[in-house]
Amino acid sequence: MPTAQTLEEVPGTARPGGRSARVRAAVHRAVEELLAELPPDALSVPLIAARAGVHPTTVYRRWPTLGDLLAAVAASRFSGDLVTPDTGTLRGDLETWVSDVATDLADPDALAVMRAAVAAGTQGGCACVADRHAQLAAMLEREQGRGGSAPGLEAAVDSLLAPLYYRAIFTEAAAPPDWARERVDALLGARS
Repeated sequence: MPTAQTLEEVPGTARPGGRSARVRAAVHRAVEELLAELPPDALSVPLIAARAGVHPTTVYRRWPTLGDLLAAVAASRFSGDLVTPDTGTLRGDLETWVSDVATDLADPDALAVMRAAVAAGTQGGCACVADRHAQLAAMLEREQGRGGSAPGLEAAVDSLLAPLYYRAIFTEAAAPPDWARERVDALLGARS
């Protein structure tokens, strides 16, 4: 049976809560702290590494580019933080969900990370929507399972997620109180 020391020496094995988890947490925290203090274009891997208390090669080994790192931080920031609502109707589920996502996207710290990931120009900047797609698909599938009619996932993404993320990342405009209901009405209007 391997000892604790040999587990870290075996390639491809990581101990939960071990050095890898500590480095990841320290680097992610450093990114968030620096984004609260500096504009995104002032970030660099050496600056992040210094703040995290690790060597830059430690960061580059896990995230080859700054964009990869920012995408990973954005994705972890939005993973699993929303519960998919089950109100009994697709309309109720979607209205609740859109409102919750809008609230989540209004968090200035989370928004700074997302904007930085998008500004880094990596495809991974959009990784932070993977959970949102899964949640949306689950609600649509649940409605079909109840025997109801549901739009396709792509139509729902275009009508709900796209405007949410566009508004959050590229504008300073807060969503009006009825915005969630209006977006859902636009998607489901013909299905009422």
